[in-house]
Amino acid sequence: MKHLEDNFGRKFPYIRMSITEVCNFKCGYCLPNGYLVDKSDNRKFLNIDEIRRLAKGFSELGVQKIRLTGGEPTVRKDFFEIVKILKNETSLKKIVITTNGYHLDQKAKLLVDSGLDGINISIDSLDREKFKNITKHDRLLEILRGIEILQSLNFDNIKINAVLLNGVNSSKKDFDAWSEYIKINKVNFRYIELMQTGDNLDYFNRYHVSSKIFKSYLNNNNWIYQTHGLDAGPSLNYINPEYKGKFGIIAPYSKDFCKSCNRLRITSKGDLRLCLFGNTGISIRHLLQRDDQTEELKDLILGQMKFKKESHYLELGETGLTKNLSKTGG
Repeated sequence: MKHLEDNFGRKFPYIRMSITEVCNFKCGYCLPNGYLVDKSDNRKFLNIDEIRRLAKGFSELGVQKIRLTGGEPTVRKDFFEIVKILKNETSLKKIVITTNGYHLDQKAKLLVDSGLDGINISIDSLDREKFKNITKHDRLLEILRGIEILQSLNFDNIKINAVLLNGVNSSKKDFDAWSEYIKINKVNFRYIELMQTGDNLDYFNRYHVSSKIFKSYLNNNNWIYQTHGLDAGPSLNYINPEYKGKFGIIAPYSKDFCKSCNRLRITSKGDLRLCLFGNTGISIRHLLQRDDQTEELKDLILGQMKFKKESHYLELGETGLTKNLSKTGG
């Protein structure tokens, strides 16, 4: 079997696949004005057969894990059908999603029954008013209830992501709140550094702060750095034997962040992106139209690996084709 490897010896067992750009939240760092139709691109989102063929091709290139992202992936009416097909008709080992948690209390059992292997939930603050100000939705309590339901169903591969925002959710009080939460809840909580995209420069300049402040908090509170597996990516993970949950940091502006890159990305309209912040993308959708195109699809993907750069160069202000994070799933 041929495997995905670039010129720097990095292997890619993991794909992030956006299945929609539509999102029902209005987070300031992503879609502050909500989802707006891109009138310059009238292509429809990948259909279920295209998604199946894409997943099959990647799985035959050694990909073991696919994350369904958006936008908000669960807004698709065929979302659960997509999960079912990926679970039953491919050789993938892990199907996971990233969600904003909208109606999670109502969807929790459906998500478990679908066969999902993991769920990442975006919760930028445990303070209800802060959460509302960031997302423009007062839905924190229903999301937390949803997590409780997931746990009651013995679903324990739960991660919570928060974008670290200077002066908003970056205080010791915020850190202590999460510390108290994961002391009694078996979840992995990660802070993600705010990233500059094509349309958020003012927001970035106002709210970006280095994750070093959270790392210092962890070091001062007896958290122990933990190594991680092949498909975990560049997150820094920390454990404490007195806590049920774990802490993590995703610091894209840190030195050598890209050395452990292990993922490629597919946009909701069928473009292959070698990097979230790359300057190039190539459509592979024309090779997703028939079941007999798999070998041609695999050859095209393999041929693109030589173009993957060593770094995203975010520290130089390069944002590539990423206008906002809903385009490529963040």
